[in-house]
Amino acid sequence: MMGRDEEGTVRRLKHVRREIVDPTLEEHYGRLVKNTGDGFLAMFDSPLEAVRCSIVIQQSVAARNTGLPRDYWLQYRIGVNLGDVIVEPDDVFGDGVNIAARLEALATPGGVYISGGVYEQIKNKLVCGYQPLGDEKLKNITDPVRIYRVLPDPASFSGAARKRWPFWLPVGIAAAFALVAAGLYSTGHWPVGGRANLVSAERLPQAVPVPLTSATNDPARPPAAAPPAGDTANAAKPLAPPADPAPGVPTSAPQVAILAPNPPAARMIQTASGFRDCETCPEMIRIPGGSFRMGSDEDPSEQPIRTVTIAPFAIGLSPLSVAEWNRCAAAKGCSFVLDGSDSAPARNLSWLDAKQYADWLMQVTGKPYRLPSEAEWEYAARAGTSTRFWWGRELEPGKANCRDCGATQDPKAPMPVGSFARNAFGGADFGGGVAQWVADCWLANYRDAPSDGSPRTTENCRENVLRGGSWRSNAASVRPASRTHYDTGVRYPAHGFRIARSL
Repeated sequence: MMGRDEEGTVRRLKHVRREIVDPTLEEHYGRLVKNTGDGFLAMFDSPLEAVRCSIVIQQSVAARNTGLPRDYWLQYRIGVNLGDVIVEPDDVFGDGVNIAARLEALATPGGVYISGGVYEQIKNKLVCGYQPLGDEKLKNITDPVRIYRVLPDPASFSGAARKRWPFWLPVGIAAAFALVAAGLYSTGHWPVGGRANLVSAERLPQAVPVPLTSATNDPARPPAAAPPAGDTANAAKPLAPPADPAPGVPTSAPQVAILAPNPPAARMIQTASGFRDCETCPEMIRIPGGSFRMGSDEDPSEQPIRTVTIAPFAIGLSPLSVAEWNRCAAAKGCSFVLDGSDSAPARNLSWLDAKQYADWLMQVTGKPYRLPSEAEWEYAARAGTSTRFWWGRELEPGKANCRDCGATQDPKAPMPVGSFARNAFGGADFGGGVAQWVADCWLANYRDAPSDGSPRTTENCRENVLRGGSWRSNAASVRPASRTHYDTGVRYPAHGFRIARSL
């Protein structure tokens, strides 16, 4: 590529470093040790963050490549190892580094290879597939190293070749970085910023499945008795939501609702700001329909600016809280319990987790709950404004929860939900706090986007859109127009969501 276009190749490489690699390292608590020609070496305190960072870099680079001719693609190979290293002010040394370099050289372009030590640390913490490639004897490494290929889409494992790969080995460390490549490794401590702890939902009382058939209300047939208080051993296991009936199966087959020990009552309750569909449901605000100019000139992903017309809908007053998420977990509608203060925003959630909550809330209330579309989220955040921020052109303290938003905040965790000023629609926390999942699949810009505010979805979507920035983000990320993306099934400590519902 340098031989074809030296100046253009260097320019593109610098753009990738500045716009993808450097901010992604910072977001995942990585420290750039040095650039190595067209690659780099980075160090992390957590193997989990190292692999998350690797996935985001590869997917972000792949997304950028889709808009370029094949001859102009830049692709990284990434190797991640967990091991002791010798740290000096401007470099690191040791077998821990050498193994990362060997893994990087073996990786496929666009791929992430990890050592067995990394795999053991992360195997139950990321929604990923892992293709075992066996034990390999690496150059100048005494013991064989077990190698895994990371598959961000778990379903892709079924199609991956399950054979020993014919590896070639580089002559030395320099060769490991001769291609466009990155060697990442970790020393195995949790990041300074901490993480949300996941606690098994099994420690909560079992839910009680209640048949929802005509017989349920039949006076001649009393309802099934619930187990005695505190008796979880004899409580029935929760059942999955019923699938569509197969051909020939009567449509009157019993359906099952999963009820918590204290199920929410499905009745609308008016509040000072809006309404709740049950006593313990999230508080919603009504958003009037209208048209607005969506996007901005600050980033290519926010272009072209266009007019979008939104139908009336409802959206959460604030992002979902830990207490609201845990009610879903108590009812077995969500698969794990979040640790932390009840008033903290629910975080360390993937897009699939957010969708799971929306589906559960729709089931227990009978109302059309869902994730908002990108257009709906931006319309609700702007609340009739067209300035850089919803409150004006410049930053103002007390309006958003971000790293440089001018307000005192905890650098290790977001502020409680509802801590910041509300916009003209009555919504809170549209800037910072937790980055919020929306329904849309990630596409690099708004070209051919619908003008009616509906979400953009694609078959086999692997990345979804996040809006609003987080408490870790800079001020540019809390603009209503700002958008980013992350792997659909991967959890990250700065990610949460707010719910929406059709009216």
